[in-house]
Amino acid sequence: MQILLVEDEMGISDFIKQGLEEESYEVTVASNGEKGLELAKTGRFDLLLLDWMLPGMTGLDLLKLFRKENDTTPVIFLTAKDTLEETLEGLQTGANDYIKKPFHFEELLERIRVQLRGKFETKESLSLGSILLNRDRHQVFKAGLEIPLTLKEFALLEYLIQHKNKVCTRQEIIAEVWDIHFEYNTGVIDVFINSLRKKLDLRTEEDCIQTVRGIGYIAREL
Repeated sequence: MQILLVEDEMGISDFIKQGLEEESYEVTVASNGEKGLELAKTGRFDLLLLDWMLPGMTGLDLLKLFRKENDTTPVIFLTAKDTLEETLEGLQTGANDYIKKPFHFEELLERIRVQLRGKFETKESLSLGSILLNRDRHQVFKAGLEIPLTLKEFALLEYLIQHKNKVCTRQEIIAEVWDIHFEYNTGVIDVFINSLRKKLDLRTEEDCIQTVRGIGYIAREL
């Protein structure tokens, strides 16, 4: 997924760009409002990160002009302004969210995920954290990077996300995903779960597909 970052402080833009690229987002940087608006109007970005105080055209002015042509792309303001009046002005102009500098990168990352989840989750798609599953196109993305899955891996992930935050027993999984309704060795599920975890790069501390010992698995929003 592509993000446009409009920020004139090089240290901040480099920090954000590097962090987001490590999370597999594609990031384009503009250092002033005029260039930012020109890029934003191309329509190729899934989300905009706008600094409020920019040289020349401010982030607020950019947003006003952008919203005249595009009312769906999520926009998050990055700003040191923090009065209630300024916050309301930004939101009323069309910002979807607002984060005050200085901020923790993890908070920015989660706010981005929330906005992109709202943009892309439809009846044709399902999401789990930074994972997006598109049923119609049979594609899976993690933080914007497409993850190739086999048909059975896709079906297993789809089933778990459909029932996220609910424990799915081994018997339910083998019946619904493998269409086996008789006594069967469910160890095959473990093989596919391990493959999913590896392909989706689910490190232990962020593993949203969790084992419920002796019962089955649960897809959990962390």
